[in-house]
Amino acid sequence: MADGSRQYILAREGWGHVALAVLAAIAAGWFAGWLWSLPLWLFALFVVQFFRDPPRRIPEAPRAVICPADGRVIAVDDVRDPYLGRNARRVSIFMNVFNVHANRIPVSGTVKHRWYYPGRFFNAAIDKASQENERNALWIHTDEGAEVVVVQVAGLIARRILCYVGEGDRVGRGQRYGFIRFGSRVDIFLPVTAEIRVALGDRVAGGKDILGFLPS
Repeated sequence: MADGSRQYILAREGWGHVALAVLAAIAAGWFAGWLWSLPLWLFALFVVQFFRDPPRRIPEAPRAVICPADGRVIAVDDVRDPYLGRNARRVSIFMNVFNVHANRIPVSGTVKHRWYYPGRFFNAAIDKASQENERNALWIHTDEGAEVVVVQVAGLIARRILCYVGEGDRVGRGQRYGFIRFGSRVDIFLPVTAEIRVALGDRVAGGKDILGFLPS
């Protein structure tokens, strides 16, 4: 399985996209003139910003749950966990096209299972996207003995979920483990006794901000 943990300023998932965008802009400038190439250069800049992947300093706080993605918190609620069949606390983070789209492991532990579901491509900000869109879920048994599920959900224009870990893998808190291309969402299901430290509407940074704390 590919290693997605190595850090780059520009996500390696975007190298090909950036190269094509830049080559198209150069070709347009060469054959049609630099003024005509300006829209393509603007598009190339957009692609670069989309695939940026700045390094993050991972908090060391005991029992901390790290935000798995950059974006805006669109749900903090008590729900039925559809993967483990238990009551859980859910936090959902929506990533628009201007957010960093690398995904990070929220807790240290062992991946017990991985689910992948092909699906539809509703706007990731709406609630039914969690159950009907393409998604990839990881069940992590934490070092504290808790069960955490983190789910990558494709969005309206997202067409590729990448995940670099699988069943049996040892994962570390803040580890970069996946990427979703072009607009998406991440859901995390925690024990009902977990302490949540974010609120609806908060802007969060993956691998940097603390989402909450697991029970002791």
